Amino acid sequence: MEREKKAYFITAGRLAERGSGDIPPQLVSGKHLIYSSPATLAFNSPGAQGYGVKRAGLSIPGSVMLLVSPGCCGRNTTILTEYEEYRNRFFFLTLDQTDIVTGRHLRKIPQAVEEVCACLDRKPSVVMICITCVDALLGTDMERVCRKAQEGTEIPVLPCYMYALTREGRKPPMVHVRQSIYSLLETRRKKGDMVNLLGFFDHLTDDCEIYPLLESLGVRKIKEIGRCREFGDYLEMGDANFNLVLNPEARFAASDLQKRLGMPFIELTRSYQTDKIKKQYELFASALGMDLDVRAWHEEAEECIMKFKSDHPGLTFSVGEGCNANAFELSLALLRYGFSVAEIFADIGQADFVYLRKIAALSPDTRIYSNLEPTMIYYDPAGSGTDIAVGKDAGYYHPESARLEWNRDIQPFGYAGLRHFLDGCREALEGRPSGEKREDAG
Repeated sequence: MEREKKAYFITAGRLAERGSGDIPPQLVSGKHLIYSSPATLAFNSPGAQGYGVKRAGLSIPGSVMLLVSPGCCGRNTTILTEYEEYRNRFFFLTLDQTDIVTGRHLRKIPQAVEEVCACLDRKPSVVMICITCVDALLGTDMERVCRKAQEGTEIPVLPCYMYALTREGRKPPMVHVRQSIYSLLETRRKKGDMVNLLGFFDHLTDDCEIYPLLESLGVRKIKEIGRCREFGDYLEMGDANFNLVLNPEARFAASDLQKRLGMPFIELTRSYQTDKIKKQYELFASALGMDLDVRAWHEEAEECIMKFKSDHPGLTFSVGEGCNANAFELSLALLRYGFSVAEIFADIGQADFVYLRKIAALSPDTRIYSNLEPTMIYYDPAGSGTDIAVGKDAGYYHPESARLEWNRDIQPFGYAGLRHFLDGCREALEGRPSGEKREDAG
């Protein structure tokens, strides 16, 4: 008898009962074949919208990248060269079968780096060498290769790993690339009134309250790699008194800076729950032995929520991981604000159970899907009741619903992030363009 073809899911209530130690294998990508859904394409494809390893590796001003890979891995990188800011910044060393079998391409890399530097009108600040799963399987010591390449150019050469094989390991690609891009910072004269914001490759929205809040604490200079236009601006980040980590994938980078430069860090988490945002700012100020007044921003955000609920009551959301949010945290926020969440499309980790248990208490029937599970090819949106899908992946599964991709380069954070999110939802529901462009803010 033929098995019924349905996409695998588990309800939030059932998953919470099983616990973080008994996650179904269907939700663990390392335990089955991978389905290239929209989320995996956005994560892995170097030409996709958003920051993948390749765009991230070019966050350092004046940097260029040498992609060492088979042609199939580098082909779609050419899409990025259509954008002015990436023109003449990508170069390719294409591997053939003999290279892959013998590893002879490793001897070609130093020469390729020299040729790249020689062909440019302006000397690059750094050459990023991006390698793929081929070299992961070969066990290539890329640190050694980079040191050899650097000898012939006297220009910093750094590794950049596009290893999908390490996605669930201790240091996934997006964690490693963050560590790489800050590895050139050196010890300089510390400035007590300067802080770095780490975690994102572009900057926060200009109206984010974190800027005036830090200024109220005596911070006069706030550095973000997304606002650095020259290499000298980037090097100034070594002057900071401490780092604020706004994305957990930057912890390794911050820890490395603490060890190398004696630069301590404090971590703040992006949240869409107003009480959590408020509590986090209070704890941050307390750690510094100071006070922060966030009442005006808190009240404004609460008013935005009430207005949105009044204008669009009884909404049902489907939330994907392909957006500027933790899908489980955002889903919990929406449930707490009185909306329904029919589905969550995301891989779940142990840390996400903090949110999942609360989701299960509020909405035990919310369905949890994995974008990577092969049976997602059979997904049927009928019956979900979704009014608005958040995230590129959720939007793909719900083409007839209102859709908010919510994955712009410039990053939402804090109360301002919540306000922009609600504005985006309003625009999507009213059928107005939300300005979800690669180069725009939000």
